[in-house]
Amino acid sequence: MLLALLAAAAPLALAGNQKEEALADSVRLALSNAIKDARPPVPSFRNPSDQARYQNWLETMSDRLKRRLPDQQTRSEFLATVWYEARRAGLDPGMVLGLIQVESAYRKYAVSLAGARGYMQVMPFWTNVIGDSNRRALFDMQTNLRYGCAILRMYLDMEAGNLYLALGRYNGSRGKPEYPNAVLAAWNNWK
Repeated sequence: MLLALLAAAAPLALAGNQKEEALADSVRLALSNAIKDARPPVPSFRNPSDQARYQNWLETMSDRLKRRLPDQQTRSEFLATVWYEARRAGLDPGMVLGLIQVESAYRKYAVSLAGARGYMQVMPFWTNVIGDSNRRALFDMQTNLRYGCAILRMYLDMEAGNLYLALGRYNGSRGKPEYPNAVLAAWNNWK
């Protein structure tokens, strides 16, 4: 019922079918720990120049995203969370924005034909793998971004830092160039 309502509210996303992989207990524990800390994103900076770069990034990205997320407060919270979660996972925030553009076109309630949910199109099986069975939480902005960034970080580690292969794995299309190429092209919009 909920899925039918969500599908009616927003067109389906075109995310691929991520594959549930056998994970070592240490990887499962690391992922679980990566998503547990539910504190809201509060950036901290070592020096004023880092703070100024962050503020400049927020303003620039906010201008670029205005058409897709017209509400100022929603856009500000979204960008602050993307920046925080991407940096927390050791990812470039612009690359994460490119991935979100390809995965869901910035739609919070996007659902793919394969069942992936939210901005980063996280498959529901991840809630069981990581240890939180609340699948509805995948529509929560911070939860979705945290899961997506943690999962992509895991794939980057599995692929020895090869972003192209990690993106293919994230989308369930490893070995096919269309998805990684689309994300890498979208990333150029967010640099």
